[in-house]
Amino acid sequence: AVSDMETAYTDASQRQNTQGYNKGGGNIGGMTLTPGVYTFFIAIRINADVTFSGGADDVFILQTTGELLQAASTKVILKGRAQAKNIFWQVAGHVWVGPNAVMQGVLLAKTKVVFESDSSLTGRVLAQTACTLQTATITQAPAAV
Repeated sequence: AVSDMETAYTDASQRQNTQGYNKGGGNIGGMTLTPGVYTFFIAIRINADVTFSGGADDVFILQTTGELLQAASTKVILKGRAQAKNIFWQVAGHVWVGPNAVMQGVLLAKTKVVFESDSSLTGRVLAQTACTLQTATITQAPAAV
């Protein structure tokens, strides 16, 4: 299982950028993202709701050499026919999902993932070191095709 995670992490990290670098200075809150590969050399911050808009087979990959930090009570929203199973967060640092936040997608974390109280995820968590849940809800999205 660990080698499968490492393979998925490496695959996501090597995808060619199609949507520009450090979009929004790393703060993607308030944005609507379309399919493609987004590359960040800084932390990705979700300080307001972020929307992923696309078709049922569209893929979104967000690569960062930093952390993924989602503020309390924010949401990752799917629009159109976008699906959690097709959103990949490739994170070299740690992932932190704040209290009451709603995350969607497949988290591929090089280090740890922390879900604060009453947060939730529709998707999967694959972390190379640790995953800490504080009364969080994880709902597995169907596997990607």
